[in-house]
Amino acid sequence: MSNSKLISMEQAIEHIKDGMTVMIGGFLGVGNPHKIIDALVKKGVKDLTLIANDTAFPEVGIGKLIVNKQVKKVITSHIGTNKETGRQMTEGETEVILVPQGTLAERIRAAGAGLGGILTPTGIGTIVEEGKRKIEIDGKEYLLELPLKADVALIKGAKVDKKGNVYYQKSARNFNPIMAMAADLVIVEAEEVVEVGEIDPNDVMTPSIFVDYIVRGDD
Repeated sequence: MSNSKLISMEQAIEHIKDGMTVMIGGFLGVGNPHKIIDALVKKGVKDLTLIANDTAFPEVGIGKLIVNKQVKKVITSHIGTNKETGRQMTEGETEVILVPQGTLAERIRAAGAGLGGILTPTGIGTIVEEGKRKIEIDGKEYLLELPLKADVALIKGAKVDKKGNVYYQKSARNFNPIMAMAADLVIVEAEEVVEVGEIDPNDVMTPSIFVDYIVRGDD
């Protein structure tokens, strides 16, 4: 166990402070690290900048942080399933920056790959292009979209070995793998913790080098 990255939930959330930028994996609650989110709600960490595909539902996953008003800014592609996010945006209580889903994913991927940004035609001629640099290549215009990086990424794995190699189940492999590469600190919530070698190397989707800590999600 001395080489294990396993820590308690209490130890995990100590790494998440007021005002931090936090990425949370998942898609409408699927692949959210639910136990970590519940612990954050209980702790009351506030003024977070949240980077996520969506804000789920009011009573599910990321949505709980929104309802509890722990988030000051959301960078996301979709809020339609959480009316409270929309209400807070309209009332000026929470800043919401909407980013096309593919662009959001690629901006996160760019941060993980150490790129200076990506070029995309998505948003040309719409409000998405406001304030952004345009670059013309072979007669076609593109927007320069900058990388998105976080202080902490909170991800969810189906099987995680004690070194931190991660296997994701089905659609839970959505934003989790790219977020694991785009944060200073990565904490994975594991549905099942296994011994090193129990995950077939071909099934490892996030190598252990990207994972700092593991918390059990099956307790």
